[in-house]
Amino acid sequence: MTILKKIFLWMLLSSEDTCWDHIINKREQTEDLKIKNHNIKDSSCSLIPENQRFDCNPEDGASELACGARNCCWQFSEKINIPSCYYRLEWKVYDYENLTTLENGIDFSGFLKLNGYSTYYEDLPLVKIESTSIDDSTLRVKLYDPLKKRYEPPWPVRSEPKSFSGTTSYVLKINKSIPGFSVKRVSDGTTLYNSSGVGGFIFANQFLQMSALLPSHNIYGLGQHRANLKLSTNWKIFTFFNADQPVTENANLYGAQPFYFVIENTGKCHGVLFLNSNAMDVILQPTPAITFRTIGGVFDIYFFMGPTPADVMKQYSNFVGKPFLLPYWSLGFHLSRLGYRTLEETKEVWNRTRMAQIPFDTQWNDFDYMDRRNDFTYDQQKFKDLPQFIRELHAEGMHYIPLIDAGVSGTEKSGSYPPLDEGIRRGIFIKENGTDIPFQGKVWNPISTVWPDFTNPETEEYYKEMMEMAHKNFEFDGAWIDMNEPSNFYNGHINGCVENNLDNPQFVPHVVGRHLSRKTLCMNSKQFLGDHYDLHNTYGTGQAAATNYALAKIRRKRPFIISRSTWIGHGLYAGAWTGDAYSSWHSLRFSIPEILTYSFFQIPMVGVDICGFDGNVTIALCNRWVQVGAFYPFARNHNSDDTTEQDPVKMGELVVNSTRISLRIRYSLLPYLYTLFFRAHKFGETVARPLFFEFINDSTTHDIDSQFLWGSSLMIIPVLDEVADKNERVQAYIPRGKWYNFHTKEPIISCGKNMTLTAPIDTIPLLIRGGFILPMQKADLTTTASRKNHFELLIALNEENRAEGELYWDDGDSLDSIQERQFRWLKFTVENNTLQNKLIEDGLYDGKMTLGKIQIVGLEMKTVPRIMVNDNDIRKDQIIFNKELSYLRVESLYLNLKQNFTLSWMDS
Repeated sequence: MTILKKIFLWMLLSSEDTCWDHIINKREQTEDLKIKNHNIKDSSCSLIPENQRFDCNPEDGASELACGARNCCWQFSEKINIPSCYYRLEWKVYDYENLTTLENGIDFSGFLKLNGYSTYYEDLPLVKIESTSIDDSTLRVKLYDPLKKRYEPPWPVRSEPKSFSGTTSYVLKINKSIPGFSVKRVSDGTTLYNSSGVGGFIFANQFLQMSALLPSHNIYGLGQHRANLKLSTNWKIFTFFNADQPVTENANLYGAQPFYFVIENTGKCHGVLFLNSNAMDVILQPTPAITFRTIGGVFDIYFFMGPTPADVMKQYSNFVGKPFLLPYWSLGFHLSRLGYRTLEETKEVWNRTRMAQIPFDTQWNDFDYMDRRNDFTYDQQKFKDLPQFIRELHAEGMHYIPLIDAGVSGTEKSGSYPPLDEGIRRGIFIKENGTDIPFQGKVWNPISTVWPDFTNPETEEYYKEMMEMAHKNFEFDGAWIDMNEPSNFYNGHINGCVENNLDNPQFVPHVVGRHLSRKTLCMNSKQFLGDHYDLHNTYGTGQAAATNYALAKIRRKRPFIISRSTWIGHGLYAGAWTGDAYSSWHSLRFSIPEILTYSFFQIPMVGVDICGFDGNVTIALCNRWVQVGAFYPFARNHNSDDTTEQDPVKMGELVVNSTRISLRIRYSLLPYLYTLFFRAHKFGETVARPLFFEFINDSTTHDIDSQFLWGSSLMIIPVLDEVADKNERVQAYIPRGKWYNFHTKEPIISCGKNMTLTAPIDTIPLLIRGGFILPMQKADLTTTASRKNHFELLIALNEENRAEGELYWDDGDSLDSIQERQFRWLKFTVENNTLQNKLIEDGLYDGKMTLGKIQIVGLEMKTVPRIMVNDNDIRKDQIIFNKELSYLRVESLYLNLKQNFTLSWMDS
C-alpha cells in the first residue's frame, strides 16, 4: 500500500476516532476485497424512505466523507434521530456458504463468509449460523465464531437444547443471496422477524449488529428503562448496561433485560430474547424495525411463538426459569429507611406504625446497622440490642431484613474482618487485569472496596459461610442486596482505568457519560469466567443466586431476596425493586409501567419505593402513593437519609388512614395474591398484569399503563396526578363485561369504554371482574395472624351467572412444600346457583382450612329464602341479602375445605 493511499484512508476515517496502525493493517489484509466507492447519492439511496433508514454511522459526528468510506448512503436530515448516513439496499460484507438442512428436516446450519470490510476492527472471517427447534413453539437461532470460543452469559443456567422433530408453529427461511433470516408464523403467514438484507449485518470482535423488520408497533419489554408500557418506535434508543443511575428517562438503569414482547396486528403475540450480556443499544424505529448493536459475545436469539400473552410467558419461563416460590410473610407490608441511625430510631418507627394499627410484617435496615458500613457485621454500640430486637419481631410474628452490599471492605486489618481475609485466602475477589491482586474501588466502606466474583465456583460456599457467620449474631429472615450493578464511587480506580480496548472500545453504546467504567469497575478486570467487560450485566444476578443458596442452607426455609440489579433469569432467585425514584407525581405515574414490565421478565415480585426515595414527598402525593403501593406485588416504603421521614405515621392522619384502608384490603386478599404467585412459580404466569393480557382483542387495552390487574380478576385504578387527586375522580377504561365496585359491590356493565369513577381521598378504586372467585381472609395486623383466620370467598358472577377461582395453600415457608406435596390446591366453581369445590391436585397439607363466609355479587334474584350446604338448610340469621345491590352474604359456615362441599341457593 502506498503512502498516498494510507494518508487518504486516514483522512476518510479520522471522524471515527479510529487507530492508524489498525486501519493500515486491516486495509492491507482486505486489499483484495476493495470497498467499492459508489456514489453515495445514487438512485438506490433515494428509494429508501426516512422511516426505513438504518443507521450506518452510530458514533457521534457522522459526516458525508466518513459515510462514503462505509459504502453507505448520505442524505442529511435535520430531524432528531433520523440517520443521515444509512445502509444502501445492497450493502453486505458476508455471503452464505454451505447451508445444510439437518436430519429433523426443520433446522439448518451454514456459514457466513467475510467478503468485505465493515470499518470495525477484526471482522470475523467466518460465522456459523445454526437454528434449533426447541419445541413446537420455541426457536433458537445462533450465530457464532466456529473457529474460536467467544463469551456467552453464565445465567440463565441452561444446557444445549435438543432438536425437536415434530410440527412447528413457525417456519424459518433463508435468502441465500442476502445475509439474514426470517421467521414466520405458519397459521397466518405473518412475518415476525426479517433480518434478510436489513440494516447492515456486522460481526466484528467488538461490534455486533443485526437489524430486523417487525410486524407491528405494539412492542413491550426491553428493560430496565423508564418508559411507557408500550414502547415508542420513534427512533428510540434503549441502552443496556447496568448502572447505579437514578430512575430517569433516556438512561441505562440498574437492570438489563433484552427481551421484547409483540402484539401482532392479528392479535396473536410472540416474544424474542437476545441473549447477550455485553453493553448494547437496541433501537426501535418506525418502519417498524429493531436493531441490536452490542460490543461482544455472540448472536443468540430465541423466539417464543405464543400465540397468547400467557403462552409467551410460559414458553419464556421454560427457558429462563420460573420465579421462586416466595414465603407468605413477604407479601405483607415492609418498612425501611436509609437514616435509622440507631436501633432506638428503628424501634421508634416500628412501634408507632404498629400503634397506628397498620398491617405490617417486616422491618428493614439500610447500612446504618453495620459496623463501619461493612457487610456481615452490626454496630455493637448504636445497634447493640439488634439480636434481641429481632427475637422480639419474631415473637410478634414479624420479620427482619438487612441490607447486604455487593462489595466488602478491602482495607480492614488482617485478622479483624473474616469476609476480607477469607476472600483473599480463597482467591474469590474480582482481580486486576493480569494479576492475583483484588480490584479495589470504593463504595460505602471506610477506605476501599473489593468485590466477590460470583462466577467463581468457590464464591457460593464463601458467601454462605459469611452469611452464616452474620446470622449467628443476628437472625435475619431475608436479604436486601444492593449496589450490585456493581456500583463504585470511582470511575474504575481512583484515577480511572488504564488505556485498553475493553474500557475504550471503538464503539461505546449510549451509556450515561458514554464511558463504560463510569461508577463501576474497569472493564479489563478479571473474573473466573472472563473479563468484567463481558460479565458486567450479570453481576447482580450472580449475587442473587449465591444469596439464595446461602439463605436456603442457613434458615432451611424459603429464601426471600430483593435486589436492585437484574439480568435474564433473575426471578428464579430473587425479586427486585426499581431503584432510586424521585418523590414526584411523574414517578408515581411511571411506577405502573415499571412493575408491569418486570412481569414480562419473569420477575413478578417487584415494587417501587412507596412515596419515592429521593426528594421530600408531599402529603397529597404520599397519600395517593400508599394507596397504589399497597397493590405493588412488593410493598415497601423506603427513602433516603437526606429527605424528610415518610413512614405513614410521620406523614399524618390522612396518610395513616389511607395506608390502613389499603393495606387491610391487601391483607384480606393475600390468599388470592399468594395463589397468583404460586401460579407464577408453577406456570410462569404474571401476577401484576397489563389489561391486554386478558383483553388481547380489545386494541384500546394495548396502550393502557395507568391501571392494572392482579391476575384475571381484580383491577386496580390508581389516582396518578394532582388534578384527579383534587377532584377525587379518576378516568378509567373498563373493558367489555360485567364488573363490580370492590368497595360498594355495585355492578358496572361495560361495552368497552372510558368511565369516570369516584376516588375518595383515602380510597383507591378497585373493580372485581365478573366470572371470578377470589379467596380471602379477614385482615389482621400481620400475615402470621391473618393466616389463622377463616377463609372467605368473594364470588363475582358474570352474565351467565357463573364464576370460578382457585386457592393454593401451604404453610407459607417450607422449602419443599410442592416437592413434598405439603399443600392444598383447590378449584371453586359456581354454576346453576351452586358453589362447589374440588381438588386440582392432591396434597398432604395438614393445617386447618375452614371456610367461614361467602359473598356473592351480581345475584339477580328477588329473594333468597333458602340456602343449603350439602343438602342441609342453613339458618336464616346466617344470610344477608340486598336485592338492590344483587348482593348475598352467608356467614358462620365453618366448612372444612379439605372436604368436598356444595352450597346452593334458590328463590323458592
